[in-house]
Amino acid sequence: MTPELADGVVGGADPPDPVLWSRGDRQSFGVLFERHVEAVWNHAYRLTGSWEQAHDVTSATFLTAWRTRGEVTLVRDSALPLLYTMAGNVVRTAHRGLARRSRLLRRIPPPSPVDDHADAVVRRIDGEARLREVIDAVRSLPRAQREVAELCLLGDLPVADAAVHLDIAEATVRSHLSRARARLRSLTEDTP
Repeated sequence: MTPELADGVVGGADPPDPVLWSRGDRQSFGVLFERHVEAVWNHAYRLTGSWEQAHDVTSATFLTAWRTRGEVTLVRDSALPLLYTMAGNVVRTAHRGLARRSRLLRRIPPPSPVDDHADAVVRRIDGEARLREVIDAVRSLPRAQREVAELCLLGDLPVADAAVHLDIAEATVRSHLSRARARLRSLTEDTP
């Protein structure tokens, strides 16, 4: 006859899962943990395909089991089906949360690039320097070409209006403008 210990323990062997589960104490739950942690981790790994996520799912599964141990009654001889179900629920909940976050992130417009003040200053200084070069080049043109360039290129006046203002033919304005552009191109290309 084998000596029977308290709560169904026979000869020093660990009791079955339903007895350990119903006790609800830390030591009994620790035995359940040691008995099933590897199987739950393997199941979580098969569900997630990730070692890190399998660790997280296993931890969350046993935490859920610990918290609900007084509310849930085992209907089988093993706690493993219940633990597998809990692991599946943890994975689905995490997946839904990830999907929600992804949808939310897709709705957020991408950040617009912040223009650096230093870049704006450099562009303005470069633009001002380039404008001074162009103005100096226009001033160096012969008088007829300079007048047409000042009105049409710098003042953005149409050729017809420049012709009326200078009291010359439009064809003459076009001719002066063409020569002025060619000369300005050669003058501004020489400067670095």
